[in-house]
Amino acid sequence: MALTGSAGPVLSREEVDRELTRLSAEREAVESALLALQDHPGRRLLEGAALSGRTEERWQVASQGLSLLWTFFDRYSEALASARAVRSRRVRPSSPELAELSELLRGRAVTVSGAQLPDAARQLAGPARLVEQVSLAELMDRMNAWYATVLEVVSAADAVWSALPARIDLLLAELRRVATLAGSVGVRAGAHPLGDDLARLEQQLTELRAEVLADPLALWRPARVPSQRGHESPTTVAAAQAAAAGAVDTERFDRAGRELDGIRVELEQLLRLRDEADERLHQVADLLHRADATLGEARQARGEVLAKIAATEVPAVPGPSGTLRDGLHQAAELRQQGLWHRLAPLLDALEEQSAQELQRARASLTEVTAPLAVRAELRGRLDAYKAMAARLGVAEDPEVIERYEKARWLLWSAPCDLRAAAAAVARFQQALRPAAGPQDARRYDGQGD
Repeated sequence: MALTGSAGPVLSREEVDRELTRLSAEREAVESALLALQDHPGRRLLEGAALSGRTEERWQVASQGLSLLWTFFDRYSEALASARAVRSRRVRPSSPELAELSELLRGRAVTVSGAQLPDAARQLAGPARLVEQVSLAELMDRMNAWYATVLEVVSAADAVWSALPARIDLLLAELRRVATLAGSVGVRAGAHPLGDDLARLEQQLTELRAEVLADPLALWRPARVPSQRGHESPTTVAAAQAAAAGAVDTERFDRAGRELDGIRVELEQLLRLRDEADERLHQVADLLHRADATLGEARQARGEVLAKIAATEVPAVPGPSGTLRDGLHQAAELRQQGLWHRLAPLLDALEEQSAQELQRARASLTEVTAPLAVRAELRGRLDAYKAMAARLGVAEDPEVIERYEKARWLLWSAPCDLRAAAAAVARFQQALRPAAGPQDARRYDGQGD
């Protein structure tokens, strides 16, 4: 549908023939485009749909424009047929016939009934008139403009309907599968936030689907500002098709898909908990049992320390945690009831707290047995110094013997006075210094190799 100029000088016979050939080709192109538009799946769907919003508004205009296109095409075809009839009268048309042909082909020789046109069409030519005289070029401009307007609407609607409803249905089916999975782990609307999220998401997708079916143009983002009343005039069918380009807005659908993926991940964690709950509960119980055993060992060690060490700073041993045992009992009940969403945070806390309880018990045992460790270290040092005395040849020295016996008596008596024993071991060490060389002194003072 190429544009043509306004009427000019009388055309020659060759110019008439060329013009008829060009206009005939344009007519064929227009007819093919209109037939394709008439058979467009978007047009068929729009005619049978219950529309609303922006789509309803624009389809009211576009459907009138489609009827108007066929009316214009008929006038165009009739005018072109009249010109062919005049040209076929004789091989070499006369001057009056050439003048008539020039008027038919380039002048305002096409009569259009303005009173029968939609308001939008009348706006193309200004105030409404009962009859309008237009040229074939002007008529082609109007067809181009209305073709672009109708094509924009039917192409956009078809693009949205092709892109979204089936995908929304698939996502809704997946959502319902996830909801069934959620119910198996006790996640339901009103009982768990994930259940509320699933219910909200299903409602949003259902509403989005209804909106897509009733108002697809609300989710269409055109590449240019759409022409709702045929004011713009693409010069060819290809230009009109390019003007109808755009993209489907899938942001709401994509956001719902991402949210459903997030819910699925959380549910998979609950399912994993269901499979691992028995083992994890057993591990928590084992940690608590080991903590109790360690605390029992610490209490026994404390009694031994009080009996064997003369000290008043031995710390008390704490008792077992009743709160953790109550929590473990509650976790077992939730496991029996299948309330996995409630078990998950409780079990996480129990695992952390039971590990801390075992660490606390071990720290208590270490703290309680510290005096015994000090006594053992002093005994080891005393034996090492005795061996040094023998090597130095002073083991029979009366002073060395006296100091050794004094330290030994303090370390092996009960209760043991650690401070006095440590001082006695130090005095015994000092008795060896005059006989020991520098290297031996450093070694037994802990400074050597």
